[in-house]
Amino acid sequence: MQKKLNAFIKVPLFIAAFVLLGLIFGYITFNILSFSRTVEVPSLVNITLIEANEALTKAGLYLKIEGEDFDSVVPAGKIMRQDEPPGNKVKEKRVIKVVVSKGPRVFSLPLLVNETVSEAESLLIQKGLRIGKIIPVHSESVEKGRIVAQRPEPDEKLTDMIRVLVSAGPHEVTYACPDFSNKTLEEARELAKKMTLAVETKGQGNIVAGQKPRPGTPVKSGETIYFDMKEGTAYD
Repeated sequence: MQKKLNAFIKVPLFIAAFVLLGLIFGYITFNILSFSRTVEVPSLVNITLIEANEALTKAGLYLKIEGEDFDSVVPAGKIMRQDEPPGNKVKEKRVIKVVVSKGPRVFSLPLLVNETVSEAESLLIQKGLRIGKIIPVHSESVEKGRIVAQRPEPDEKLTDMIRVLVSAGPHEVTYACPDFSNKTLEEARELAKKMTLAVETKGQGNIVAGQKPRPGTPVKSGETIYFDMKEGTAYD
């Protein structure tokens, strides 16, 4: 009876020991395989961040931007160096750090005055620079949307912050619409120009027969005055 009991106890113990050994062996095997899973680092220099991210993703690696720096060879926006040399074997899921080129260092700025913002940005990108701040200002002489002034100026020391003043057009002024009746079209246009008013005509002739809006009506600079024209001479 005692022998049967001992044999009955030994069977579960043997099974438990076998299962435990299997688990230990599986754990060791998994870790060995995990630690031995390596991939080759691709070359990231002279390509864009998008291209680098795609290359690293295919290799099972991750991208981290470590910073930016000037480089006289690598164009702005492309990777100039990586912390792990290409061809090296590294563990899968490793983070690869890169530094992005700002292009060549420049010591003077191009003249941006009278350029549009998009034109100015195109000029600056070629030098690895960009506009840091845009400040709208009213201007009587510079067309709306064009740059009135820049800081720093072309002959000043270069800084990281490039600021431009962009014309918002002239200040808006309200006038009492003058009476253009019986004036020649040339006289009417000249008066409207002084008040920064636009002119449109309807009909034949060189004399203003009527107008819209009527004389005395409040009008703002930049608005349009519509003339009905007639044949004849001024002040008939």
